Amino acid sequence: MLRTLDIRDVLIIDRLTLEFAPGLNVLTGETGAGKSILLDALGFVLGWRGRAELVRAGAAQGEVVAEFDLPPGHAARAVLLEAGFDDPEELILRRVNTADGRKTAYINDRRVSTEVLRDLSDTLVELHGQHDDRGLLNPRGHRNLLDAFAGLDLTAVRSAWRGQAQAREALTTARTALTRAQVEEDFLRHAVAELDKLNPEPGEEASLDTRRRAMQAAERIRSDVQRAHAALGEGAENAISDAMRWLGGAADKAEGRLDGALAALGRVLVELGEAQDGIEDCLRGLDFRPGDLEQLEERLFAIRAMARKHSVLADDLGSFAENARARLAAIDGGAAGLTKLEKAQAEAELAYQREAMALSKARKAAAIRLDRAMAAELAPLKMERAVFTTAVSNGDPGPDGLDAVQFTVATNPGAPAGALNKIASGGELSRFLLALKVCLTANTPGLTMIFDEIDRGVGGATADAVGRRLKALASTAQVLVVTHSPQVAALGGHHWRVEKRVTKGQTLSTVVPLAPDARIEEIARMLAGDRVTEAARDAARALLD
Repeated sequence: MLRTLDIRDVLIIDRLTLEFAPGLNVLTGETGAGKSILLDALGFVLGWRGRAELVRAGAAQGEVVAEFDLPPGHAARAVLLEAGFDDPEELILRRVNTADGRKTAYINDRRVSTEVLRDLSDTLVELHGQHDDRGLLNPRGHRNLLDAFAGLDLTAVRSAWRGQAQAREALTTARTALTRAQVEEDFLRHAVAELDKLNPEPGEEASLDTRRRAMQAAERIRSDVQRAHAALGEGAENAISDAMRWLGGAADKAEGRLDGALAALGRVLVELGEAQDGIEDCLRGLDFRPGDLEQLEERLFAIRAMARKHSVLADDLGSFAENARARLAAIDGGAAGLTKLEKAQAEAELAYQREAMALSKARKAAAIRLDRAMAAELAPLKMERAVFTTAVSNGDPGPDGLDAVQFTVATNPGAPAGALNKIASGGELSRFLLALKVCLTANTPGLTMIFDEIDRGVGGATADAVGRRLKALASTAQVLVVTHSPQVAALGGHHWRVEKRVTKGQTLSTVVPLAPDARIEEIARMLAGDRVTEAARDAARALLD
């Protein structure tokens, strides 16, 4: 609910604070007094598109602040949470327009973009009038309005639409992949055959390269190692053994002076044996058949050539082969796979059709209920001969079903039906829109609705009927009405008069809350015009009673 509206330096308003209440709030005043300025100011703070410049002449900036109460579960709370706000009990919108044209918006004193402000405003206020309607006259929104009236849940049909789209995409992707694979089938079969024959293993290329370098080195060092082996085997061991034997015979008489020499020669024999074993082991490692190096190089070069051919690393040849086999398997089993995907698509399309048809049935039933409700609302508005029809027809399939919905009217029996804004006159259109709004908001309490001269073009008993429908609408919502009709004004629970005055040569607009006596004078003015008579006052009292 809109609690307060505070306006500073906007157009011809210098300072103005309005405190609104639940129920029916009416604003009256002479033509040109500034009633439209209030709507401009409210639209500005809500982020609606309107006048480019709103700053009062001579002021540095204009500012509008609107304060709302948010009951539990209000749709504005979800918008605020998505925008990163806490869940507040009250909501304060503030928007500033500087003299140089810059506009800045705040929600609970935090700066926000105009887009966030507009998203929030859509949940707070609805503006309705003959020429400024937010959806009732636009056929594009009629389906959503019917769904809201019926309380329809579109989750199932939207899920089915997504499932159908995913099934179609999967089938298209599979067909594209299969076509591409079939084009390169010969290449894949040849590549797999070559790779199966070569059968490369991970790490094999590095291992072969190491062995190749070792074999190439063996060619160069073999002769030196063999000469060293021959040198050690040509009597070194025998010479040392002979020396030890000779020294051993003399050691007893040397009084210990040869003990160290004999021990050293013993160690030499051991080290000499280990050296000979090492040399012999090396020679065995360097021993390979003449054709071994050639065979190793042939395989190494074959692996490297295969890797270059397929533009992969040698160690990735195995995974490349697996991928090629998988693509061939897809080709071989492609027909069966496509059949399965085609079946899945057909099932998804059937599921969508089933949900969409169920939704269509529910919409058509809701359309009948809405038409009946409209007939009941039009009768008190002196339009009992008019026929309102909710036309549900075939439309383009989409996530919200198969239906196109349009509200049509025939103002007289036998007359052709047509769109609301093309068939109805100004006064008739106002009443159609009011009746439609009453029907559509019956189950959505807590709204703030503004009706801008929606009673234009009607008077007498019809104006009284319009006022009574507005009052009924205000029983579950906050309704603000800008009106020139005394019958409507008299039914308001709260009444303000918009006035224009000249102060120090400057024209300013203000809004005055009216006490009971002042209400009598204002409604008498609306009845009689410039000259208020006692008869007009009596008529005003009668209306208020």
